Amino acid sequence: MTGSYILAQLVNGLILGSMYALIAIGFSMIYGIVRLINFAHGDIFTIGAFATLASLAVAHAPFPVAVAIVLAAGALAGVIIERAAFRPMRGAPQVTGFIASLAVAIILENLAVITISAQPRTFVVPAYLGQLLTLGTLSFRVIDVVIVILAIVLMIALVCFVRFTKVGVAMRATAENYDVARLMGINIDRMITMAFAIGSALAATAGLMWGSKYGQISPLMGLLPGLKAFVAAVIGGVGSIPGAMLGGYVLGLSEVLFVGLLPPEFSGYRNAFVFGALILVLLVMPNGFLGRNTEGRA
Repeated sequence: MTGSYILAQLVNGLILGSMYALIAIGFSMIYGIVRLINFAHGDIFTIGAFATLASLAVAHAPFPVAVAIVLAAGALAGVIIERAAFRPMRGAPQVTGFIASLAVAIILENLAVITISAQPRTFVVPAYLGQLLTLGTLSFRVIDVVIVILAIVLMIALVCFVRFTKVGVAMRATAENYDVARLMGINIDRMITMAFAIGSALAATAGLMWGSKYGQISPLMGLLPGLKAFVAAVIGGVGSIPGAMLGGYVLGLSEVLFVGLLPPEFSGYRNAFVFGALILVLLVMPNGFLGRNTEGRA
């Protein structure tokens, strides 16, 4: 096992972690405000992948325009889901929202199968994004660099938005205490909708990245990445945006190194490794790396 092989695995882990981190951020944003684990989030990931395919293959849009379209499509899907499925249940027990999110996920998956069939689609990026680059003994494609840079730019933009804008401050206040936020004149419904829109836009962008990286998409593709991103959010500390980022990269690197460094017969157990890591983290650090106990929030 050479140093260049290990370096290649680290790069693959960084790419995979970038995608997990973007999806995990949505989980954390939504949970941080409404205490809801939205298991339909993985299907937003799928919507992003198919919106990209439609933009590139059907509309022949330039790649930067396709990114903008995917961000908008993801945000719109998140807003529609929040208003149609979750807003009417506001104030109900948490288990109600959990069950509703599973129902929404199943509905979206079945609608996709009915309308576009379960047949996988080939995902082709523009030729210049598929070009091979070489750095010493390390080879990678242009799209690999784009995925990492785009993920980092989006995460930095999100952190700046949440920390330094009035809307971001209002969202943080809403996450801390609904009643106090209302007394301060904050529109709670608007902040919740904003969290769904931003989180869903990032998940949709991860779908774009997934299709670009692996070259194939399907209507049911979002289930496993969505569950793994939830694991990443828990590892980092569900409800914490920095924790979601950290958890995504930790999980992505760990998963790739598990497959790449162990004997080939263990590669089929990568999913067991992921969910085993979840159990271990919950046993040792129930709140994750950067999470905090939110049981007493008003």
